[in-house]
Amino acid sequence: MAERKSEENGVLVKSKELITDFDPPKPPKRNKYAFACAMLASMTSVLLGYDIGVMSGAQKYIERDLDCTDTQIEILVGILNLYSLVGSAAAGRTSDWIGRRYTIVLAGAIFFVGAILMGFATNYAFLMVGRFVAGIGVGYALMIAPVYTAEVSPASARGFLTSFPEVFINAGILLGYVSNYAFSKLPLHLGWRFMLGVGAIPSIFLALGVLGMPESPRWLVMQGRLGDAKKVLDKTSDSLEESKLRLADIKEAAGIPEDCNDDVVQVSKRSHGEGIWKELLIHPTPTVRHILLAAVGIHFFQQASGIDAVVLYSPRIFEKAGIVKDTPQLLATIAVGFVKTLFILVATFFLDKIGRRPLLLASVGGMIASLTTLGFALTIIDHSDDKITWAIALCFIGILSYVAFFSIGMGPITWVYSSEIFPLRLRAQGCSMGVAMNRVVSGTIGMTFISLYKAISIGGAFFVFTGVAAVGFVFFYTLYPETRGKNLEEVEKVFGTFFSWRSRQAELDRQKEAVDAVEK
Repeated sequence: MAERKSEENGVLVKSKELITDFDPPKPPKRNKYAFACAMLASMTSVLLGYDIGVMSGAQKYIERDLDCTDTQIEILVGILNLYSLVGSAAAGRTSDWIGRRYTIVLAGAIFFVGAILMGFATNYAFLMVGRFVAGIGVGYALMIAPVYTAEVSPASARGFLTSFPEVFINAGILLGYVSNYAFSKLPLHLGWRFMLGVGAIPSIFLALGVLGMPESPRWLVMQGRLGDAKKVLDKTSDSLEESKLRLADIKEAAGIPEDCNDDVVQVSKRSHGEGIWKELLIHPTPTVRHILLAAVGIHFFQQASGIDAVVLYSPRIFEKAGIVKDTPQLLATIAVGFVKTLFILVATFFLDKIGRRPLLLASVGGMIASLTTLGFALTIIDHSDDKITWAIALCFIGILSYVAFFSIGMGPITWVYSSEIFPLRLRAQGCSMGVAMNRVVSGTIGMTFISLYKAISIGGAFFVFTGVAAVGFVFFYTLYPETRGKNLEEVEKVFGTFFSWRSRQAELDRQKEAVDAVEK
C-alpha cells in the first residue's frame, strides 16, 4: 500500500510539473531605472508642449496689447516650428559629438533664454527674437528625447517608454492652457508676458534632473566605451541575458568584433557620423529608403492632419462655434488639453500590448470621423444667423473626440515608430530628418490656418484635414510593418520591400520558427 501511494504521489508531482510547463510565462516587471531615465529625458518635451498651449491663449492678448494684425499673429504662432529646424538640424550631429545627455541640458538652457526674452519683450520684433531662441531649444528637445529613450529602453517596454515624449508634450500643452486661464485676469500688458515667461521654469528642473541620468549605451559604444555601456545596459535591461544580447547587437552595428570585450576600444570613424548623410540621401539601400519614407511620412501626416490647428487655435475655433467670451473659451480649451493628456496616458499602456500598427490605423480612422463631424457642424453654424445649440455641442464633441483619437495612436506612435526603425549608425540624423518634416508642416499649418479658414471657411479647412488624414490611412496601411517586440537591430530586417513587406515578415517568422525548433 505504501509503495502504491508513493507511486501515486510521484505521478501527481510529475503531472503538476507538466501542467506548470504549459503555464504562460509571467511578463517581466517594468525596469524602474529605465523608467526613470525615460521620464527625465522626456521632460524636454514639456518645453514644446507649454509653448503650444500657452500661445493658443496668449495670442489674443498679444494682438490687443501690441496691436498686431491676424497675419502677424499667424507668423508669431507658427514661426517657432520653423525656427526649431535650426535646432533639429544641429541636434543629430551635436548628440553624436557631446552625447545624448548633454544635448538634453543644452536644449533646456537654450529654451530658458528664449522664454525669458519672450517674457520681457517690449514689442513685436523683440518677441520674435525670443521665439527664435526658444525655437532652437525646442528643435533640440524634439529630436533628442525619443532617440535617448529608445536607446536606453529594454525591448519589452520600448513602446511604453518611447511614448513618454508625447505624454510630456501633452502635459506641457495642458499646463499652457491652465497658465492662460490663471494669468488672464492680470492687466493686459502683464498677463501674456507672465504666460510666456513662466515657461522658463520647467527648463531649470530639467537641467537639474539630467544630472542623475546615465549616458545612452549606444552612444557610449559609438565612442568605444564598452565598459561604461555594459554598466548602463545591466541597469536598464530586464535581465543580464538581455543586457548581453543588446550589447552584442550594438557592437555589431558599430562595427566592433563580437569577441572584443575591452572596456575601451578604438571605433572606426564611420561610427562618429562621417558619411551618414551620404548613406541616407545620396546612396541609400532599399531598406534605408523604405525606413526613411516611413519615418518622414508618419511625421508629415501627424501634422498635416490638422492637430496643431486645433491645439494652437482652440479659442478661435470655439469662437467660430459660438462661444464668444474669453473665460468660457479658455475653460473649453483646458477641457481639450485634459482629454488629450488623459488619452495619451491610456495609449502608453497599449503600445506594447496591442502593437503600433493596429493602434495607428484605429487612431487615424477615428480622426477621419471626428474631422468630418467637426467640419459639418462648423459649416452649419457658419451658414446660420441663429445660435444652434446642437451644432455647438457637436463641435465641442468633434474637437474632444479628434484629440482623443489622435492621442491614442497617431500622437505617440509617430515618435515611437520613427525612433525605433533606423539602424544605430543612422538613428540620430534619421530622426532629425523626421523632426524637421514635423516642424515644417506644423509651422506651415500654424502660419496659414487663419488665412485658410478665411479663404475657404472654417468648415472647409477641416474638410481639407479630413482628406489628408484619409490619404494618411492608406499610406500607413500599405507601407508600415509592425515593430512591436522586435529589438532595434531586428526591426530594419522587415524593411526594404515597400509594398511587399508582409511576405518579408512571413519569411522572417518562418526562419525564426525553424531556429527555435532546432534549439529545442
